[in-house]
Amino acid sequence: MNIDKKITEDLVANDISFVTTVPCKQLAGVIAEIDAHDAIFHIPSNKEDEGMGLCAGAWMGGKRPAIIMQNTAIGVTINTLATLIQYYRMPLPMLISYRGELREPIACQVEMAVHTKALLAQMHIPTYHFHHQEDVAELDAILKYTFMCNKPVAILTDANFWGGYGDQ
Repeated sequence: MNIDKKITEDLVANDISFVTTVPCKQLAGVIAEIDAHDAIFHIPSNKEDEGMGLCAGAWMGGKRPAIIMQNTAIGVTINTLATLIQYYRMPLPMLISYRGELREPIACQVEMAVHTKALLAQMHIPTYHFHHQEDVAELDAILKYTFMCNKPVAILTDANFWGGYGDQ
């Protein structure tokens, strides 16, 4: 199974036609798949909170949006999540590379990993953690859930899910 294609197919199957992304090495494959797909309008963002603003505009314009980002910027998004996405009950699937766990090669990534799940829990954002590629089987149901209940949902994908840091 090509994990990048499966994620993209699930997005398309759930009528997600607008995706914004912020670069991350772990997410490069899925970003490339999304960028190449005719059914998805892909706009890269400079920052995660900017991307959430773009997603809000897409939602108000009748599109189903999603954002693909790294967990190290969760702190930057708190105000946008609370005062825009949650306040106006906008569904927003957030596919998030969860950096900073065991074998993380970049020390500064660890600090945000310590806070990511707690921040999402404090904001009452449903969070799912994909450790193994088989976990992607849940993505379709998660996407349906976020649009059914008009809530942002976080899908954390760790290095093991993407194939490790090269040492596995």
